[in-house]
Amino acid sequence: MKLSRVPLCLVVTVAVASSVLTACGESDDGGGGEKEAPKTTALDINRTDPAQLKQGGTLNWAIDQFPVQFNEMEVDGNQAATNVVIEALMPSLWHSAPNGEQVPNRAFLLDAASRTEGGKQIVTYRLNPKAKWSDGTPITYRDLEANVRAMSSKDPAFKVGTSAAYEEVSSVRRGKDDHEAVLTFDKPYADWRAMFGAPNNTPLYPAKYMADAKGFTTGYLNKIPLTAGPYKLAGIDKTAQTITLVPDSAWWGDKPKLDRIVFHAMTTESMPAAYANGEIDYFDLNAGVAAFKQASTVKTGEIREAGGPNYRHLTFNGKSPKLSDPNVRKALFKATDRDTLVKSSVKGLNWEAKPLNNHFLVPNQKGYRNNAGDLGTYDTKAAGRLLDEAGWKLDGKVRKKGGEELKLRFLIPTGQPASKNEATILTQMWAQVGVQLDVRTVPVNEFFDKYLTPGEFDVAPYSFSRTPFSASGSSNIYASHGGSNISKTGSAKLDELLDKAGRATDPAAALEAVNAADAEAWRVAGVLPTYQLPEITAAKKTLANLGAQGMADITYERIGYTK
Repeated sequence: MKLSRVPLCLVVTVAVASSVLTACGESDDGGGGEKEAPKTTALDINRTDPAQLKQGGTLNWAIDQFPVQFNEMEVDGNQAATNVVIEALMPSLWHSAPNGEQVPNRAFLLDAASRTEGGKQIVTYRLNPKAKWSDGTPITYRDLEANVRAMSSKDPAFKVGTSAAYEEVSSVRRGKDDHEAVLTFDKPYADWRAMFGAPNNTPLYPAKYMADAKGFTTGYLNKIPLTAGPYKLAGIDKTAQTITLVPDSAWWGDKPKLDRIVFHAMTTESMPAAYANGEIDYFDLNAGVAAFKQASTVKTGEIREAGGPNYRHLTFNGKSPKLSDPNVRKALFKATDRDTLVKSSVKGLNWEAKPLNNHFLVPNQKGYRNNAGDLGTYDTKAAGRLLDEAGWKLDGKVRKKGGEELKLRFLIPTGQPASKNEATILTQMWAQVGVQLDVRTVPVNEFFDKYLTPGEFDVAPYSFSRTPFSASGSSNIYASHGGSNISKTGSAKLDELLDKAGRATDPAAALEAVNAADAEAWRVAGVLPTYQLPEITAAKKTLANLGAQGMADITYERIGYTK
């Protein structure tokens, strides 16, 4: 389950795997680059032919936040908890295979093809004429046109999570009928399949709510007025912190197997007990050791795990007066013993993890390369020298500059054991170079919106949830003006390299550009990757077609219970 913020590819969540932002990268089961991951990105979902499943039943599914903004494209809606709800309700033109390959979701998209004419890229989408919004309005080229216009970043009143891909489109026009949309890109754009798709956390929304900034911002705020999917909204209960979905009788695709899906918002700490008590049937363990131990003892359930596409990291606030100097951030990189941090984080799990040395690719993805250089090496003496050069001198056990102590606000969300563990370890590590941490625990539902996005922090641990598009899916987090760039760091060179990677139609050239961008991201020193997250979920044994998804998206109509 992804918890996240969304970009082309990047999404943010709140727990280990839950506090996540999403990034992208083409997956290759054959691997490539350094072999640092013990398992490949795969699928563990109790895959079962839906025809062999029971008809009916309720799935109680735990999520770590209670969504408020249900427009995933709006910056405050770019959350993993929102994503898992919306994917069941809104159109996605694409499905993602476990290796990241994109295939048309034929319930909405019959075919799509790209060609080049006069130096411009032209993509033609043939939409399924059966597809309709829940008010009976057909889904047509007008919806694609409105989504492109809203997401293009041309109007700053639209507060989008990312404009990647959409800003490259110069026109959307009607094809041979209303169900054919023709998009023109002024320049080649390799990741055009990243648009209008749940795998990239950018589903399609109805034109009437994307036409103006007010509708974009408030149309799906605390409500879900229109849907088009196998399920429809039955109710949002703020008191009980639940969101209930039921099958949509107007759905034209394969009939959903379940009678209802109930999403229960709760802290990750409370999920294992709720699972053991039978209150929930499925949850993401967020790589929590205590959760793993408790869930493993539930006789009616099982653990499902795979090499996840997500990774844990530390984000440094480049706008903080104490961290605005890149050398201070680089000093903290070198003061971090990632080997010790990683071993502590996964201790007690059936998982071997090593420090991650790439911002855009995980080790089992094609093209992965270690670009960290000396910034990936633990060296307290070098860290001390960098801090000295930045003017932060040791005064006893604490560094000071102009009479002010180098004391940093380390922000963690409530109910996140992994974050608590990281805070404890880093407090001890960074004290060795004279840096103090002021660990502040804030409500999980306010972690991003009230603190991280406005910049009310110095350092924060969370996770990036990746999508299959490594270049385009990362720009919203790493580009200088990316909508999900919480570190507020970047460089013109990094922007240029991300753009180059997104336009490279040759896969090898794209991966070279991605790695060049990664090397620059290390030099910028706004985000310190720590380790690739194992995707570990707990599920009732009889639950089928849901679990550790890898890079595959969830096909909600296929979820059900075995007979």
